[in-house]
Amino acid sequence: MKTLYLDCQMGAAGDMLSSALLGLAPSPDEALAELNGIGVPRVVYKRETVSKCGIASTRIAVLVNGEEEGAGHHTHHHGHHHHHAHRSLADVLHIIDGLSLDRRTRDNVARVYEAVAAAESRAHGQPAGEIHFHEVGAMDAIADIAAFCHLLQKIAPDEVVVSPVHVGCGSVVCAHGALPVPAPATAFLLEGIPSYSDGAPVGELCTPTGAALLKCFATSFGPQPLMRVEAIGYGAGAKDFERANVVRALLGERMHCAASDGTVCELEFNVDDMTGEELSYASNRIFAAGAKDVSFTPVLMKKGRPGTLATVICAPDDRPAVVSAIFTHTSTLGMREKACRRYTLDRKTETITLKDGSTIRRKIAQGYGVRKSKWEADDLTALAGRTGMSLSETKASLERRHPADGLKA
Repeated sequence: MKTLYLDCQMGAAGDMLSSALLGLAPSPDEALAELNGIGVPRVVYKRETVSKCGIASTRIAVLVNGEEEGAGHHTHHHGHHHHHAHRSLADVLHIIDGLSLDRRTRDNVARVYEAVAAAESRAHGQPAGEIHFHEVGAMDAIADIAAFCHLLQKIAPDEVVVSPVHVGCGSVVCAHGALPVPAPATAFLLEGIPSYSDGAPVGELCTPTGAALLKCFATSFGPQPLMRVEAIGYGAGAKDFERANVVRALLGERMHCAASDGTVCELEFNVDDMTGEELSYASNRIFAAGAKDVSFTPVLMKKGRPGTLATVICAPDDRPAVVSAIFTHTSTLGMREKACRRYTLDRKTETITLKDGSTIRRKIAQGYGVRKSKWEADDLTALAGRTGMSLSETKASLERRHPADGLKA
C-alpha cells in the first residue's frame, strides 16, 4: 500500500504542503513545469531550496504579476496573502473551472474551497454563498491549493496519514482584525482532527488553507505507520524559528509484520439487540476493515437478558478503521480495549495441480519447531462435489496422493 505521511509538528499551510509534495518529485523541474502549465491567472511558480535549521527544504514561490503577493504587506505565519483580495466562492470556482487540470483534480480544488466556505460561514454567521474570501481568496492561495491537488494526484497514494497538527498559540492579525490562534475558520476546519498547542512558538502555525487540505485529503491521523520510506520532502514555511519550520512528507510502502510476533489489540463489546444475520454482516464488514479475527460468544446480561460478547483482534495500525467499522455496523455504544502479545506461525499457501488439471490450495504454517498443513475448505468442498465423495474421503485421498513435505527450515 502506497502511503503518504505528513508530519505537521510545525503546523500546516498551503504553501508548505505543496512544497513538501514537490520535494518528493523524482524530477522537481519537470513537476514545476507542469505546475506552470496549470494556468492560474497571472501566476508563475518558482522553486527555491532554503535552509530551515540546517535542513535543505523546498519552497514554492508563487509570483503574481512578477511579484510575491506578500512582499511589503502583512502576512500570516506561513503564507503570503494580500488583504485586499475579496472574492466570493462563485468567483473562486469560476477561476478553478478555467484551470488546465483534469476534471477530478479541478473538483478536488473546488472541494477544498467549499470546505473553507463552510467554515467561514459558521465563523461569520453568513450563508456560504455570501462569504467573501480575503487571504484564502488571493491568487497565490488558489495557486497553492491547485499545486497541492495536482501533485497529490500525480503521487496517487493509497492513503494519506497525518500527524496531530500543531496549531500554534497567541493571536494573528488578518482582514477581520486580531483573532485568537487557531483562527475561527481554522478551528472549525480542524473539528474531528487531532490538534494541539505546546505554547511555542507564538503565532499561527496552521492556516485555514492548510487545515482545509488536511481535512479533505487525510484518510487517518496518528503517528507514522510502519512503512518502508522511499522519498522524503521538506516543505518550508515563511518564517524561521528555533524549530525547523517545515512540513515533512514521507512516501513509501506500508509494511505489515505478518507471521512475526508482536502486539495486537483486542476489542470487546456486548450487544443484546442484534440478530444472527446482523452480527454475521457486521463480522464481514469488520474483517474488511482489517480485523484479524472476529468471534461471538453467547452471554447472559443484566436482568437475565441473553446477549452476545463480541471479541475483535486487530493490528494497532488497523485499530482506527476497525473501531469505526464496529461503531458503524453494530449497535454498541462503547467497547473495551487491551493490548495482547501475539505469537504466530509463518504462513503461506501452495497450489497443487490434480490429475484432471484442476487445482487445489493447501495452507502451510510453520515455526517453533512445528509444521502444519490444511486444505483450503472451499477448494476441498468443490472437489468433493465433483467426485461425489465425502469430505473425509476426499481429504484422505489427497493426503495419500499429495503428502505434505517434511519440516522445513
